[in-house]
Amino acid sequence: MSAQSLVGRRLVHVVGSWHVYGGAAPEGPLDVWLVDDQGAAVLITTGSDWCLIVEMSEPHAGYDMGESGLVTVGAIGKETPFAEHVGETVLAVREDHEPHTGRVALELSFPTGRVRCDSWAGDLRLTAL
Repeated sequence: MSAQSLVGRRLVHVVGSWHVYGGAAPEGPLDVWLVDDQGAAVLITTGSDWCLIVEMSEPHAGYDMGESGLVTVGAIGKETPFAEHVGETVLAVREDHEPHTGRVALELSFPTGRVRCDSWAGDLRLTAL
C-alpha cells in the first residue's frame, strides 16, 4: 500500500507482536499494527531483505515455535512511541528508500510529535522524534 494513504487516519488502537524466548524479557516488537477509527489495520514490519513493509493486514494470533520460543500478540501499552499518539490523526508521512532494498524507513507525523519506523539489520525499530 502507499504509505501516503495513512495521512488523515486517526489512530485508535495499536497491536504488536513479540518474540519471547526462555525467561528473557521480549525486546521491541516484531510487528506493529496501527488500527484506525474505521477499523482498518495497517501492518508495519520488516521483510527478509531488510526492507520496511507497510500493508493492510489484520493482526494474527500468537504462535508457539517450540524450542525457539513463542510469538505473542496483543495490545500495546506504553511499549512503543505510538502509544503517545493514540487518538491523534496522522498529519504527514515521509519515507526513506534504498536503491536495492526499497523502503527502509517511515516517519509518521502527529499533532504532538513524530514516530520513525525503520528496519535496522532486519529488526523493526521504533523511535519517538
